[in-house]
Amino acid sequence: MKRNWMGRFAAMGLALAVSVATLAQPQTPLPFAKPEEVGMSSQRLAKIGSALKKEVADGSFRGAVVMVARKGKLVYQDAVGMQTATKPMTTDAIFRIYSMTKPLASVAAMMLVEDGTLQLTDPVGKFLPGFDKMQVSVATKTAEGQAYNMVPAERAMTVQDLLRHTSGLAYGEITQNAPVKEGLERAGAYRKDMDYEARGLTPREETERLASVPLAFQPGTTWNYSLSVDVLGRVVEAASGKRLGEFLEERLFAPLKMKDTAFYVPAAKMARLAEPLEKDRFSGAAIKVIDVSALPKNDSGGAGAVSTAADYLRFCQMMMNGGRLEGARMLSPATVRLMTTDHLGNFIATPVQPGELLLGVKGYTFGLGFAVRQADGVAGVPGSAGDYTWAGYAGTYFWVDPKESLTGVLMTQAPSPQRAYFRKLLRQLVYASIN
Repeated sequence: MKRNWMGRFAAMGLALAVSVATLAQPQTPLPFAKPEEVGMSSQRLAKIGSALKKEVADGSFRGAVVMVARKGKLVYQDAVGMQTATKPMTTDAIFRIYSMTKPLASVAAMMLVEDGTLQLTDPVGKFLPGFDKMQVSVATKTAEGQAYNMVPAERAMTVQDLLRHTSGLAYGEITQNAPVKEGLERAGAYRKDMDYEARGLTPREETERLASVPLAFQPGTTWNYSLSVDVLGRVVEAASGKRLGEFLEERLFAPLKMKDTAFYVPAAKMARLAEPLEKDRFSGAAIKVIDVSALPKNDSGGAGAVSTAADYLRFCQMMMNGGRLEGARMLSPATVRLMTTDHLGNFIATPVQPGELLLGVKGYTFGLGFAVRQADGVAGVPGSAGDYTWAGYAGTYFWVDPKESLTGVLMTQAPSPQRAYFRKLLRQLVYASIN
């Protein structure tokens, strides 16, 4: 009897130890698989960590988190460097994702399209007063230099224009059109002291002020990276009757278990927020990033969210799966196809192609919220026709390659002129790992 009791006690102790050990294991955003089980090389994937550690040592960025999945399985994750000056980076670190907010807001809009609340051809003025009577600042070269004339918009911008950046809107940080830049600064949508920070305006202030700023192009004529998705966020709010962050939490973040994605970081999670270096290694400029410690006046659909590599990988996998993950349906496969195909055609001018802005390469067009690769070749980075991608000002990056069943996410806080280099570096090392 004594032996049986001792045996059962030992078995219970072993089971408890296994249980504790299981609980101690970090949770993964997707089921884990050895790379070789899904046609990848562990040895080659390990080069990612080595390359990023070298960049940390060289001072390119403070730290980084990378996650790679293939065929729905997590095959690689690593955290390198430091999260702050005193804390090592961890895989659950929270990052300011800036323009990687845009695909999230774009999905929100397409959910409303699926609901029958929006149509892509709806004029923006249907939801936001003032956007139906916009002026366009037209540049003309003269003997004295550049002159600008104001002309009426030839047609109203549409929801589709906002999604594909053909609205005629601009970013004050990018545009060279002087009246547009000046107007955005007066409106508070462009600040010289902090890039891509317009969260100090209420939604009403933002829409009323932007409606008074001239457009840089006639709507529907030119791909111009811009505040379009910030305005799209206001359309989502007007059409749904909910704050953008609230809508996304209910319809996207909670169903996908994106538990750390939001438009600010609550006090209980601030210890997990990644911070940049004080100066950029390449430009020597001081690094400034937005304050995400408090609820903003507006949820910036273009640049305001925070997230983790794990959360964003789940979003990517949902898109890869045609709008579904683990039984939760976000979008129909038809809507995902619509979002991730060419919406510029041969009738939208592209003075700067989406791929040039993102990666410094040609070969990418734009869909509804994503840059989309047009062919296996042309672009100077590995990939497949139909892969889609975008990135964030502070160094974050993701891509989805349906042909290879491959997704990758890079998170850093390094708003450097060299950030395209690190995006290309990660892609090269991941594709080289496919057996």
